[in-house]
Amino acid sequence: MLDTTGAILVYEPRRVTPVFAVPAEDLAADLVPAAPPGNNPEPAPVMDPRFPFSVHTTDGTAFDVVTSSQSLPGAAFRPDDPDLGGHILLDFSAFDRWLEEDQEIKGHPRDPFHRVDARESSRTSRVQLDGMLLAETAHPLFVYETMVPVRTYYPREDVDWSLLEPSAHHSVCPYKGSATYWSVAGQPNGRDLAWSYETVLPDSAQLKDRVSFYDERTVVYVDGEKRDVASLFRF
Repeated sequence: MLDTTGAILVYEPRRVTPVFAVPAEDLAADLVPAAPPGNNPEPAPVMDPRFPFSVHTTDGTAFDVVTSSQSLPGAAFRPDDPDLGGHILLDFSAFDRWLEEDQEIKGHPRDPFHRVDARESSRTSRVQLDGMLLAETAHPLFVYETMVPVRTYYPREDVDWSLLEPSAHHSVCPYKGSATYWSVAGQPNGRDLAWSYETVLPDSAQLKDRVSFYDERTVVYVDGEKRDVASLFRF
């Protein structure tokens, strides 16, 4: 439906991830004015990718993307901003597959200002939930990601798998890969507490065969000192 070398990244006000804006003439589809969306959440001060594309914080016109065989309701938006004249914003999730050159991208367009830095360490680290030791290692991998708390990734062999059970939840990160989740068995506050990237993107190969836990939902010690969750965010 689209083949272009003229795509640009656009940051709509209050959204934390960018979207692609493309020249309208590069779309192999018609743009038909869309019906007003129903049951949309109200815009928030900060909107992560869970907010639907149909929630806009700038003036413009929404369109359906229509071909002879299918219609994608509300999948395009033309902002009134004159700097974007001739460009159409596209709903990333409305399309089956996106490629940058020959490499597929998933989740959302990659932000060139977003960093994911993994650092191997010889410090000891352990993670607990309600007094239960979930993992302990002398070989943690600390991952520093823009606007995300510092995460500790444990070697699989240092995780107590007798306490965990598979979860039905999965997620996709355009920087790291596709993640599988685990819950702490029998613990309501342990649902979807741990994850690992079963399919790792080339830039995050160090995450392979590692497991991480939500620091903000557990108690984490590094070299015997309890980690302060408030200090974990990197901006």
